[in-house]
Amino acid sequence: MLAQIGVVPNAVMPAHVDERVLKNETPRDHAKRLALAKAARVRETWSGEPAIILAADTVVALGRRILPKADSDDSVRACLSLLEGRSHQVITAIAVSKPDASVTYRIATTRVVFDRLTDDAIESYVSSGEGLGKAGGYAIQGRADAFVRQINGSYSSVVGLTLYQTRNLLRGAGCPIS
Repeated sequence: MLAQIGVVPNAVMPAHVDERVLKNETPRDHAKRLALAKAARVRETWSGEPAIILAADTVVALGRRILPKADSDDSVRACLSLLEGRSHQVITAIAVSKPDASVTYRIATTRVVFDRLTDDAIESYVSSGEGLGKAGGYAIQGRADAFVRQINGSYSSVVGLTLYQTRNLLRGAGCPIS
């Protein structure tokens, strides 16, 4: 996705943070906490010259309920069964740690409305394997785009990284982006 805005990272590092939801944590606060924690973890482990670090986290929420990153076919099926015929929010938090270790962040919220889904549509999607490892059990950039009746906000945020806000944060950190 970064290539779409002319950015080629020098390195890609997993952050390995605990992604469990804290008691009474809102979806927005959860996404923000994880993006900031990922940026901090990478900053801690980075051994190269001072760098701009980008981290993000995307959460699919139905009201205050945070849907999981689907880890099984049953989880994908359960998520789609909850989302079908309903409106939900996709919240993406982006954190940028500058070379001086100061951090800025932004949060994008996109409203997505799914069509009603037949059992066959759900089973076909589950068997595709696309929803595994995805927040809310679906990938809008794949077959699940056919389920979307309406979207209000950033499509790229639903994919996992709002490019508009990412570009602005990286520019503000001194990353050369045209």
